[in-house]
Amino acid sequence: MKIAVVVPCYKVRNHILDLLSRIGPEVAVVFVVDDGCPEQSGQLVAQTVTDPRVQVIFHETNQGVGGAMITGYRAALAADIDIVVKVDGDGQMDPALIGAFVAPLAEGEADYTKGNRFFELETLESMPKMRVFGNSVVSFVNKVAGGYWNLMDPANGYTAITKSVLAAIPLDKLDRGYFFESDMLFRLNTLRAVVVEIPMKAVYGLERSNMRLSRISMEFPGKYLVRFLKRIFYNYFLRDFNVCSIELVFGTLLMCWGVLFGGYHWLAGSLNGRFASAGTVMLAAMPFILGFQLLLAAVEYDVRNVPTRPLSQQNRAKPGRLPPHING
Repeated sequence: MKIAVVVPCYKVRNHILDLLSRIGPEVAVVFVVDDGCPEQSGQLVAQTVTDPRVQVIFHETNQGVGGAMITGYRAALAADIDIVVKVDGDGQMDPALIGAFVAPLAEGEADYTKGNRFFELETLESMPKMRVFGNSVVSFVNKVAGGYWNLMDPANGYTAITKSVLAAIPLDKLDRGYFFESDMLFRLNTLRAVVVEIPMKAVYGLERSNMRLSRISMEFPGKYLVRFLKRIFYNYFLRDFNVCSIELVFGTLLMCWGVLFGGYHWLAGSLNGRFASAGTVMLAAMPFILGFQLLLAAVEYDVRNVPTRPLSQQNRAKPGRLPPHING
């Protein structure tokens, strides 16, 4: 299979050459995307690297890691690449693991692979403690929003994807910033793609992260909420309607009724100085409790609904066919 590596570059001048020198012969093409790097990382590669596999693509202005990957993905699709691997240019990802990321895809066991730095406790020793905590929180939120309850470390940028699945993703709709990896998981879930994690150990040296906690804390919550609502609509109302759909509808209605009815009578009683009757309390509490139980059942269904059959296996009987991508 023809394998390509896409390397987004932004302020990685001190690491990019060493990274490229360690990419093995199993890779056919390396797309280095200079994302308006102020350190001119792309120029350094173009003037220094003699490896014929390396192609440098320049962005006039910075678009973000997602924008750089979209450009690299499009170049890979145009070159008819079978598997595309993403490796950041900051040296934190070991190119020796490329074979491990590619193997499940080449063998038809998965549609997308991603790194997991949380697989073993020893691998977290070099990770800053605040980053460990932040990634743990983001991992849980991403499980809810993206639907892959079996995955950890969603912000991990070491990934690989097959050509057929990549072609089914609307690249122009992908987030162009640091939410890119989480947005990819949302898109993959709507396609029912199988994602497999590859244990890895990140390397932290003198490099500085370009991600700002204050910025992502303002941007990410709203984006996660939108992806969650879209995923629920696509998976349980647009493309399918099953017992989970019923649990979601009636659970939400009953809980809303309990909150509104109980809140109204509580407020009225407070203003009038009277306590609500036992019957009134029951009419508020019972629907709320029943609705909560239905929503818990819906969550359980969603957890068990993680895709397990790769799209490559599903489409062997119908070559070249994939589910239509989501444009929203």
